[in-house]
Amino acid sequence: MDLTEKLLNLRKANGLTQEQLAEQLGVSRQSVSKWESGQAVPELDKIIAICDIFHISADYLLKPSDMDILSVKTEMLEKQQKSLEDTIHKKEKKKHIILGCISIYLIAFAVIMLIEQISWENDFLWNIFPGLTLHIIVLFVATAGAIIFYMKSNKA
Repeated sequence: MDLTEKLLNLRKANGLTQEQLAEQLGVSRQSVSKWESGQAVPELDKIIAICDIFHISADYLLKPSDMDILSVKTEMLEKQQKSLEDTIHKKEKKKHIILGCISIYLIAFAVIMLIEQISWENDFLWNIFPGLTLHIIVLFVATAGAIIFYMKSNKA
């Protein structure tokens, strides 16, 4: 693998566009395009900057090697795997939060039903909280609980 292939593979493996790499190097996008197509070769100071950006040695960039393709592809696959793992983790976390909030509201509705049963036998609660006030209070407490649960789950 030569310089042009290495540069192209490194840029793609790091998720950079030609324009983004050009901006970091202080050159035009066309310059990066010419380097990757083999129409031009970067100047020494740009080669050093490329090595710094991609955390590689100049030997790696300039010396031809068949193992380079394998290592770059391995790195790309590792990044894709990490991205997939992060996506799965985020979905699991979201599912956990949703189920937690649903549980809080189910408990609130159970409390409301229990209050209904108690209040039929004893009008004491209805004298303190006339109408639907008690139900609204229970739902507000459930909402506060769901918000606290959500905030604590996002910190973890």
